Amino acid sequence: MKKQTRRELRRARQQRARSRSLWIWGGVGLGVIVVIAAVVALNRSRQTDAGGSLSAPVGEAVAILPSDHVEPGTDPGPYNSDPPTSGRHYAAEYNAGFYEETSPEASEKYPEGYLVHNLEHGYVIFWYNCTLLDQTGCATLKDQIRQVMSAFDSFKVIAFPRASIDASLVMTSWGRIQRFETFDGDLAREFVRANQNKAPEPNAP
Repeated sequence: MKKQTRRELRRARQQRARSRSLWIWGGVGLGVIVVIAAVVALNRSRQTDAGGSLSAPVGEAVAILPSDHVEPGTDPGPYNSDPPTSGRHYAAEYNAGFYEETSPEASEKYPEGYLVHNLEHGYVIFWYNCTLLDQTGCATLKDQIRQVMSAFDSFKVIAFPRASIDASLVMTSWGRIQRFETFDGDLAREFVRANQNKAPEPNAP
């Protein structure tokens, strides 16, 4: 009877030891899972803040057209949206920045031939139409666009006049378009974050 009791006590101690080990290793495993989850969440947050790489799509999707190069000065169209979001274009592109109606580039017959090339490089373009606004409204819109561009250090963003569009502001990136009934700074910044560098040649300047 005493031997059996000692065996039972030994078994009980062994079971308790095994239980402690299971609890310890279970706690370690749970801790590892928590750390991994925190690291993943932090990386997602950093990626989203840096460039919107994990952001949900912003703007309306437009079918991608063939992107062959054509001779400068020739009509690169037709396009499937106004302003264009993809398609044939020239081998050259414009520099980042704000272009006024009086800028030499705006007097080109087909400036979209250059600008679609910018889109292919991952640019976001603010196409504005001041013919739909009075002088004060135009000045206000330009200032609002500049503020958004400044928030991104004018990196791969262009503002360009386009009198053919049916809204005072339309934003485009490669295969995406966002029309504005009234200016919305938050939406404009969201469009840039979500769509900048989402293009066939994102590493091009």
